[in-house]
Amino acid sequence: MAKDTPIRALMTVLVTAVVCSFFVSASVVLLRPIQLNNKLLERSGNVLALTGLLPADGDVGDAQLLDLFKALDARVVNIDAATLDSEFDPYTFDGRKASADPQLSVAVPPDADIASLGRRSQYKTIYLVWKDGKVDRVILPIRGAGMWSMIYGYISLESDFSTIAGVKFYEQNETPGLGDQIATPHWQAKWVGKQLYDDQGEMLFRVSEGPVKEGASGAEYQVDALTGATITANAVTALVRYWFAPNGYGPLLQRLREQPPQEPDEEAG
Repeated sequence: MAKDTPIRALMTVLVTAVVCSFFVSASVVLLRPIQLNNKLLERSGNVLALTGLLPADGDVGDAQLLDLFKALDARVVNIDAATLDSEFDPYTFDGRKASADPQLSVAVPPDADIASLGRRSQYKTIYLVWKDGKVDRVILPIRGAGMWSMIYGYISLESDFSTIAGVKFYEQNETPGLGDQIATPHWQAKWVGKQLYDDQGEMLFRVSEGPVKEGASGAEYQVDALTGATITANAVTALVRYWFAPNGYGPLLQRLREQPPQEPDEEAG
């Protein structure tokens, strides 16, 4: 048997590295479509839960979920211009990456940065739900810094663009058992029917310091406190107030009220 030599050992290492690299690359290529599909399924579920279009029993297969999601009127809006359309594809546009892109984002003025964003994308993907030729709901992404993490969610508004139809916080890393209550269906259900603005358009929504008593003054603008999680509760109040003020979706919602959009022709896509 021939003795091992440095060259043979080196060749063995190189061949092993090439083979391993091949299998790793092949795995990435093969798994990428699955990962993208799972990501789209997750987003579909989060958004559709706020549309009012899912069956009451919630029994929806993956294929049907994707079909319902793709049937939504998705738009990449220009927040600063308060326009409903842009050149971006709503199914591939990545708002998180855009937030770090100087060409697609803006610095949030320190005096307005109550959600501690630093920068925000000029563009966001929103979803319109149509009923009888009119916008029935609009679903908008929101985010802001919590106690330990960036909090990501969606909020759904009814056709008056002030009444909350639902909320979904789908990504957070707040304190287990305390701040992470924001992700529980029980607490999120308390948002339904609450108002963002008063009749003069002033933003009054907030998370309360305690239980909200029905019929109490201002109750229509408040949701119950998060027990033992004051910092997270204040952060949620701040991020909602940022996104629905003049530096966020405020001008876009005002435009929707004054110039209601037309339902897109199905045949035209």
